[in-house]
Amino acid sequence: MARAVVDSLRRLITHFWKSMRCCSNRRHAEELLGCFGIYDSASRTLDTKMNEHVLKEFYIPKYIIVPDSIVEELDRPPSSPVVVFINSKSGGQLGGDLLQTYRQLLSESQVIDLGQEAPDKVLYRLYANLERLKSNGDILAAEIENKLRLIVAGGDGTAGWLLGVVSDLKLSRPPPIATVPLGTGNNLPFSFGWGKKNPGTDRQSVEHFLYQVMNAREMKIDSWHIIMRMRAPKEGSCDPIAPLELPHSLHAFHRVSDTDSLNVEGYDTFRGGFWNYFSMGMDAQVSYAFHSERKLHPEKFKNQLVNQSTYAKLGCTQGWFCASLFHPSSRNIAQLAKVKILKRHGLWEELHIPRSIRSIVCLNLPSFSGGLNPWGTPHHIKARNRDLTPPYVDDGLLEVVGFRDAWHGLVLLAPNGHGTRLAQAHRIRFEFHKGAADHTYMRIDGEPWKQPLPENDDTVVVEISHLGQVNMLATPSCISKSIHDPSTPPSASGHHDDDEASAEESDDESGEERRKFGAADTFRIPEDVDIAHFS
Repeated sequence: MARAVVDSLRRLITHFWKSMRCCSNRRHAEELLGCFGIYDSASRTLDTKMNEHVLKEFYIPKYIIVPDSIVEELDRPPSSPVVVFINSKSGGQLGGDLLQTYRQLLSESQVIDLGQEAPDKVLYRLYANLERLKSNGDILAAEIENKLRLIVAGGDGTAGWLLGVVSDLKLSRPPPIATVPLGTGNNLPFSFGWGKKNPGTDRQSVEHFLYQVMNAREMKIDSWHIIMRMRAPKEGSCDPIAPLELPHSLHAFHRVSDTDSLNVEGYDTFRGGFWNYFSMGMDAQVSYAFHSERKLHPEKFKNQLVNQSTYAKLGCTQGWFCASLFHPSSRNIAQLAKVKILKRHGLWEELHIPRSIRSIVCLNLPSFSGGLNPWGTPHHIKARNRDLTPPYVDDGLLEVVGFRDAWHGLVLLAPNGHGTRLAQAHRIRFEFHKGAADHTYMRIDGEPWKQPLPENDDTVVVEISHLGQVNMLATPSCISKSIHDPSTPPSASGHHDDDEASAEESDDESGEERRKFGAADTFRIPEDVDIAHFS
């Protein structure tokens, strides 16, 4: 009787172990098997061989990635070939450890250290080589190009860097991208089901992630174009870039339409793009304080938990929780800028901003500040009355949300909590004129900067418009919603068509500026910048 029970347990645990082959919790099954004398060295050898067989599905021969390498024949094309980009300085030591593990499992040529080589150089070289090989009749090259998937490990800034480069390649079939959460907020990975906690760097964790990439579904998300125009400061080296600590996703742009009212001597134009959010005000001020502290003392920011606790402390010291006492009303959004959204027929309409709002967020994804959803899901009656929709990531609309202070932000932790819903728009403009404040703080996708404001009769303009879409990879636990989901109401998919048409008609003169991010320049980290400071 006892022997029968043991045999049954053995069969049960063996079945459990087989089902856990690609899971990070497999070691628990192995320990149980070891107790029954089942999982021995022979089992480990068999398991390793099976893993190596699965890993071949991700393998790309060196000659595909590095031109003029020796041609390597494969038995059959890989089903899920990947190129991995890792910010080796993200997550303290995690980035470096992850780099080593991926290179052990795959090949060194298909695992790129972003501290050594920028993604635009790698991808331009890869696709140029693929075209050359295909023209020579290489069938494997065609198969790999068709099935290629990209993995990027780093913070939201690192992920945005790669997304910008892929956007600018203008490929007929752009590769979908999976994101490994190595930053502090990790809003991009969380939005698509990859988690927000820093991952394990051991072999089993990486194998599990690769298995998820193989089975992930493709999902489109909107990309957003941002243009900022301001008078060049009189002091400092500012030809053509003003001496601002701008994020790496913004760069100086020389072409300005002749009909533009700001196209006069002494003005600089910056442009770039984002995928998650643009924010302005007190939340960006706290973020700026965090990034400044990390630049001064990088040794103190070695893991996600320490980073998050430091961020919370800075929120207190910056007065975010006592904004009415520490934050002058002259820095409230309504006192800083006129906010306009483009309505139908190309007409700009001024958006009413309550005077108490100290922070405004233009949100594309349902994750902000480490997993919070400021927009929430509007009640269907209120949504219908205000012409609002649920937040889709591919509907060409930004959700515009306001916050009074940190206490207001804490309502996001409650069920159905949300900020002050101001509008949904596919194009929004901020116009800053002379006021009591001489600067404000802005942030795009986790990268903050301190923005000087006009001193005289000048105008600083920040304009955001819909640009296009990129392909992401999503797991079954993805929280982002698409207008193409079967459960989406039919009316949602056509919400902004008229608006976009009017936008194109009303701004033909600036079409050159909106044609691309220029991401090969926009998202290239300068040689003198330490990517440890890049989220």
